[in-house]
Amino acid sequence: MNSKFKTATLTLLMLIISTSMSANEGFIYGKLTTIDGDVYTGQIRWGKEEAYWTDIFNGTKEDNENYRYLTREDKEALRDKSRDRNRWGNVWVSWGNDRNRYETTHEFQARFGDISKIEITRRSEVRITLRNGDEIYVEDGSNDFGAEVRVMDKELGETSFRWSRIESIEFMNTPSNLSSKMGEALYGTVQFYGGELTGVIQWDHDERLSTDILDGDTRDGDVQIEFGNLTSIEREGSGSNVVTKSGREMYLRGSNDVNSGNRGIIVTTSFGRVDIPWREFKKVTFNDAPNSLKKYSDFAGMKKLSGSVSTTNGEKLSGEIIFDLDEALTFEMLQGKDDDVEYIIPFESIKSITPKNWDYSTVVLKDGTELTLGDARDVNEDNDGVLVFSGSGDPKFVMWEDIKVISFN
Repeated sequence: MNSKFKTATLTLLMLIISTSMSANEGFIYGKLTTIDGDVYTGQIRWGKEEAYWTDIFNGTKEDNENYRYLTREDKEALRDKSRDRNRWGNVWVSWGNDRNRYETTHEFQARFGDISKIEITRRSEVRITLRNGDEIYVEDGSNDFGAEVRVMDKELGETSFRWSRIESIEFMNTPSNLSSKMGEALYGTVQFYGGELTGVIQWDHDERLSTDILDGDTRDGDVQIEFGNLTSIEREGSGSNVVTKSGREMYLRGSNDVNSGNRGIIVTTSFGRVDIPWREFKKVTFNDAPNSLKKYSDFAGMKKLSGSVSTTNGEKLSGEIIFDLDEALTFEMLQGKDDDVEYIIPFESIKSITPKNWDYSTVVLKDGTELTLGDARDVNEDNDGVLVFSGSGDPKFVMWEDIKVISFN
């Protein structure tokens, strides 16, 4: 073997090893402590779902102190608007007997990489410590509560823990040379009627590791194929054409993995998550995950939202921003739909938001992507407006219908 060939072979080998190690750092990792004080450390998977730092923990915020900044006139204006929405059946808001009280329920969403620690205070409540040290109590609002949590402990292997047995989970940097893991990252390019996207794949809102199984019926019988053995899946008729890495081609049907029962394909991209329903999906082609998967240290730069708000009457306010009277930090999420395709985007990726009408807004991302999104309170008339802290005094409140454009720093 000549020296040039040896060098090329070694370079290729090092590239493969480096890519694999970097992809490992994209997995959730930490220390789980049980109610008896036993400690398990390793890769973590939330139930059979969340496995990456970019995956989202969902719940409901217990309270929202930002309403205290509203004047009586502000609350009355929001109350009048909510009455109009209730009349048309769009949203339900209850303000009780207090004429000055107005609050709506807000969802909590944070990527696991944005969280330092989760402590289970009771079955339907957790205390979450964010990466900036802030603590927030979150109530049950998704299947993330009550889920079994799995830990791939280096010594003991994979162990499952019932929710009632967990005291806390403390997150930490994932070792690049993760020796014990639950599978490889599921990564690829999804083609759909709106274009194509490349990133981490969640198939049927569920399967997201190479060891997860694709179920289906062939003309010869049932098959169960590990995703790590697949090259592509393409929707056709009432089933899907599947190609394995060895080149086998087969048509599968009879399972929600391969037919219209599929809940959708989520792609986590560089700017956020895109949920593509089955009717919009065309084909996915799987590839090895690159070294660009976000690792835990990439989430350390959490900041307060700031920028400027231009109003329809020509006023421009600059400073810290609380969006929808709720989102105040760059990790928090904006949701909206482009037709049936749902986008969930952290504010750190957003350059500007321009309300277009009662139903839609134009959202421009920092990478230059422009989206028209609707069908969610973040981008339509259900939005409760923004607070802008321009100085040392009380913030200025701006109703949604009075906003011309919001620009973020």
